Order: sequence, then C-alpha cells, then structure tokens
Amino acid sequence: MTHFRLDDGAGAGLRLGLVVLSTDETLEFEARKVLTGRDANLMHTRIPAQADVTPETLRMMEAALPATAGLLPQGLNALGYGCTSASTVIGPEAVAAAVQTVHPGVPVTNPMSATLAALAALDARRIALVTPYVASVTGAMRDFLDGRGIEVLSEISFGEKEDRTVARIAEESTLDAILEAGRAKGVEAVFASCTNLRSFGVIEKAEAELGLPVVSSNQALLWHMLGLGGVSQPCGWGPGRLFREGALA
Repeated sequence: MTHFRLDDGAGAGLRLGLVVLSTDETLEFEARKVLTGRDANLMHTRIPAQADVTPETLRMMEAALPATAGLLPQGLNALGYGCTSASTVIGPEAVAAAVQTVHPGVPVTNPMSATLAALAALDARRIALVTPYVASVTGAMRDFLDGRGIEVLSEISFGEKEDRTVARIAEESTLDAILEAGRAKGVEAVFASCTNLRSFGVIEKAEAELGLPVVSSNQALLWHMLGLGGVSQPCGWGPGRLFREGALA
C-alpha cells in the first residue's frame, strides 16, 4: 500500500458554493472573471428552472432548493443561490432556510440580498433599475426594493421571459439601457438585474459615463459571497466601484 498525506484540498483558502439555474449561461462565466487566479474554490450545482421566467415558474424552485444545495460538499465558507427574480418571489429568508436545512450554519446569500448590501456599502438608496423581465417580474422586484427602503426612480426592461434569449442580449444593449435609465434626475446608482444578463464588459464604461456606481446581480452576488466567506474588501477582484470601494459592513 502506497502512503499518502492529506491537505485542505483545492482552493483551500476559500470554499464557496453556488446554486446556478439550469437555464443560466452567464453566471459561471462572469464568476470565473472574479475568481481566476485567486485562492478560492467555487463549486456549483444546477437547479431545474423553467425557460419562461414568470412569478409562477420562479416559485417552483423553492421545493428543489434543499436537494440541489445538498449536492454541494460540506464545509463551505459561504453559499449563493443564483437567481435574482426567484429570490424576490420566494423571499431571501425562505431561500436561506431551505439551503441551511442541508448546510446548517453556512452563510447564504442571493442576488437581491447581495444587491441590498452593495447599495448600502455604496450609500445609494435612489436607483435606476434595468431588467430583462416581463412586467409582472419587474413589478415584484420594484415592490421588494421599495419595501426595503430603495426607491426606484427610473426603470427600463427588455420585456423578455425566455431565459435563453436573455443570455444572448448584447452587452451593448445592456449598456444603452443602463445609460438611459441612469440619466434620470436624482439617481444615485444603477442596478442591472438578472444573473443571465451579461454586464461585466460594460460596468466600468457605464460608471465612467454616468459618474455613478453600477451594480449587477452577478457582481453583487460574488462580492457578497466573498465578504460572507471572510474576504471583507476584495478590492479589484471584479469590475466597478463596488469591488473598489464596497466594504461589507
């Protein structure tokens, strides 16, 4: 028998878990831009999701959360559920409770909770909202934000419910929408919602043109996961002012 020794495993500095929608084609791609070359191990699993994004189909994921999250290894430093709209409809507390049935004690976040933390870190409460969603989903998100003290002064949506199409919306179109929404009077930040909507290539340009911070679902989620995992200020790990200035309180 050959002898061997044990260590803490790959990316032993930080162990992160991520629940990704079966229809999502963007979150993992943008996550690699943040974590490549870092002492971090991102382990992900996929939850069944319907192609059409409506409040009814989003709620269907709640029941599958424990089994899906249970496929991730134990001993995680933080765990993220990668769906902005479902986190809104299901509720962040219910998401965390479902995940913690199989990962007790592990900090759990989602893009909506992460965005609230990001806006607080950037001292922004009056925002412009950019989404790919149909009106019923965007309306639920606007109500969620309003209930937590975030005022939506301007809103642009692409009105798209098919998730495969959302993944193919050109970043230039997202940039145009961010700039248009962000120019509304009184806006302090722009929130580009949806983990499947690409934005990492245009966040810096939008911020430079607007003179305002731009927060995206994936940017906020990854920043918040890092913070919950013990990296209190991951300066320069990702795009935008959030990754330069946003210290997790």
